[in-house]
Amino acid sequence: MKRLFFISMLLLGAVITRAQIKSFRFIHISDTHIGSPNGSAEEDLRRTIRDINQLNDIAFVIITGDITELGTDAQLASAKQILDSLKPKYYIIPGNHDAGWSESGGVHYTSTFGYDKFQFDHNGIRFIGCASGPYVRMSDGHVPRNAIVWLDSVLAKTSRNQPIIFCNHYPIDNALDNWYEVTDRLKKYNTLMIMCGHGHNNHALNFEGIPGVMGRSNLRAKAPLGGYNLVDVTPDSIVYTERRPGSEPLQPWTKVMLHKPDTTGHYERPSYAINKEYAQVKPKWVFASDANVISTPAVANNLVIFGNQNGMVTALVQQTGKKKWSYKTSGAIFSSPAVSAGKIVLGSGDGYVYCLNLLTGQLIWKYKTEASVLGSPVIVKDTVFIGGSDHNFNALNIKNGTPFWKFAGLQGPVVSTPLIYGSNVIFGAWDKNLYAVNRSNGQLAWQWNPGFSVINFSPAACIPVAHDSVVYVVCPNRTLYAIDAISGNTLWKNSETRVRESIGMSADGKYVYGKTMQDTIAAYATSKTEQHPAWVMNAGFGYEHVPSMLIEKDGQVFFGTRNGVVYAIDPAKQKAIWAHKIDNSMVNTVRVLSKKELIVSTMDGKVTLLGVQ
Repeated sequence: MKRLFFISMLLLGAVITRAQIKSFRFIHISDTHIGSPNGSAEEDLRRTIRDINQLNDIAFVIITGDITELGTDAQLASAKQILDSLKPKYYIIPGNHDAGWSESGGVHYTSTFGYDKFQFDHNGIRFIGCASGPYVRMSDGHVPRNAIVWLDSVLAKTSRNQPIIFCNHYPIDNALDNWYEVTDRLKKYNTLMIMCGHGHNNHALNFEGIPGVMGRSNLRAKAPLGGYNLVDVTPDSIVYTERRPGSEPLQPWTKVMLHKPDTTGHYERPSYAINKEYAQVKPKWVFASDANVISTPAVANNLVIFGNQNGMVTALVQQTGKKKWSYKTSGAIFSSPAVSAGKIVLGSGDGYVYCLNLLTGQLIWKYKTEASVLGSPVIVKDTVFIGGSDHNFNALNIKNGTPFWKFAGLQGPVVSTPLIYGSNVIFGAWDKNLYAVNRSNGQLAWQWNPGFSVINFSPAACIPVAHDSVVYVVCPNRTLYAIDAISGNTLWKNSETRVRESIGMSADGKYVYGKTMQDTIAAYATSKTEQHPAWVMNAGFGYEHVPSMLIEKDGQVFFGTRNGVVYAIDPAKQKAIWAHKIDNSMVNTVRVLSKKELIVSTMDGKVTLLGVQ
């Protein structure tokens, strides 16, 4: 009897679905990657748009991310100009290429296109799309916390029988670190299909029982022409057909039958078993922000202060995690705050450097730049040193925000924290270069380049360290470099351990630590002469690529990983002391108070005080 009832409810769901939907056709474009050196991506997109504009039966166009190659303001503007020549209305969401190297932290994507998520109804189907991608830092794909909050608000106003098509750049699987948060929500509704891009190929997929379709890239790749997909919706099915501009459509390559899918069954979820293995580590409190946190909190005067992707600066009471005050900026915050003499300073995607009263959160001053400020400040006496996305590096008076000097010689944004060493301030930029600038007058002391023609290998995400007149930096080409702090000349380099962007230094200055992309921590002796690894330790963290720096304190080294785990190791014995998983997203560089207490933030918006017994 129960089986008959279940079957009848499935049939009723199918009848309701078919009754609501009227036939129509739309276009699915993905991965246009505007910004190609030879202009082929632009040519491919213009050709596609000319072809679409000749069709008479198109309801709308959906574009599922990686609109640009590097997310620069110029590439976004170029993509918008080309796409605006489409006759049908288009709906567009960003992908990892639009966010990962964004010089505005995604602010200019939103201001260019007007949104980074959408919801609309057409002929009985509700289309829902939202952003995804690692933001500014190298990490796994991630649906932002504020997009999850928004999705909840949309679904709360949606009938359980309403047919839904969900759109994202990534496949909704473990290519995203929080894929399960999306699927768990969509499975409660009448989700007919999930559309995505990212893989550059046409693929029929299945996301825990929900049918999925990955659309090809618009790029030609090795073919003479690029292409896109015609999507035909009827009350019974959704049919995908590839089309290449100027030619007849190819044969349909996949069909999704329209009925409420069966999503029952057991599916993979992140494991927190490691927390049982190291039961001596427990969170004293956890604060869940409503947006991504992609920076290291500051701790001062019994307060923990951080910013989030909604532009909110929040101060928590250190002992309890209760909110003390908050201050709203107008742009996403990726800047790790710095504190000095009762003042807290940080940058915002709205283009300002802010100085707030540490105890009250009230604005003391703000300094306007010409673009977003994603870089993190360092404060030395009365000077704030901070880089921005306007290709300038600034020295500001902490009393009133007036500039002491401005170094204007950059060709890309600064997104990291500078190093103060000797008479210089040393920092990297997404323009392939590491700079040393005299901290008194802003004059260039030297400029260093790892020797690559693409900005992707810039020393921009790593926070440099230095000892005995040698500066150490790790680049995305998985090489550790030792640079003369006076001349800027390369003294030696080593790629044996394949360390990537994460670096640290022992408290006594004898060793440089690096985190590799597979399980291991490496140590090199600090020296002006060529070095090989002094030791390599297998820490067991698996595949790893996030630029979370290594911090030594009280004889232990602390670091975070891409999958939400914080580690403590003993560098003298090269053994793990403990590990603790907070969530399943990137851990930012940790704030180590002592070997017994750490403040940790994750990309998914968790800020926690970890206690070690």
